[in-house]
Amino acid sequence: MARRSILFGTAFLIAALGATMVLLYVQGIETRATAGQDRVEVLVATETIEAGESVADAQAAGKLAKDEVLRDDLVDGALASSASIDDEVALAAIYPGQQIIGQQFGAPGSGETLTIPEDRLAISVELTDPARVAGFVAPGSRVAIFASGDPEVYKPDGTTQKLAPYTRLLLPDVEVIGVGATSMAARTTTTEEGEQTTEQIPRTILTVAVDQEQAERVIYASRNGDLAFALRTQESKVKSNRGVTARDIMPEIFAGSAS
Repeated sequence: MARRSILFGTAFLIAALGATMVLLYVQGIETRATAGQDRVEVLVATETIEAGESVADAQAAGKLAKDEVLRDDLVDGALASSASIDDEVALAAIYPGQQIIGQQFGAPGSGETLTIPEDRLAISVELTDPARVAGFVAPGSRVAIFASGDPEVYKPDGTTQKLAPYTRLLLPDVEVIGVGATSMAARTTTTEEGEQTTEQIPRTILTVAVDQEQAERVIYASRNGDLAFALRTQESKVKSNRGVTARDIMPEIFAGSAS
């Protein structure tokens, strides 16, 4: 009888130890799975904060609020309160949903000083919201610039020849050093039936740092076509090629016309 009791007790201890080890293992898996998934408090913009707008005015207008995000989604330098920037103003427009970081603000008037990298020039272009990645381009962003055009070639006899409209990479890697205020511009389109529609398109002036040759290319392309910015990272793969024309997008149409 005593022997059976000892065996039963030993079996119970082994079962308890096994259950404990399984529990610890499961907890370890959950800990690893939820690493970086805990939520942290951060200050975010609820409405657009314009360049030059003070933190006090933004708070009074209800444009700043606290929110919670996953730790993995927390932007480097994001603030949990406005205590450190109470006396400062926005250096560039801040859009709804953006986390607030200290570098977005500075002393009143400091936004008027443009820092141009050594041996570079600063030039500005005006883009619509879609062409500047819907407002996500900010000072310090690296962008690739694409150009679209409908070119004409001037021939020696004084006549001109239209070439195929195109879109192609203009510059693969350029730093944005300034974002100006956004204004509204009217754009009128005409349907095939002759009906005209006018809509208001937001346009923003962006300033980039370039060398002389790049400046010439950007200025020429902006005056003779349309520009679009594409946000890039250090890992983005961007290379120059011949670009794209209607023949590349609709090859079946051109194949049919050739036959």
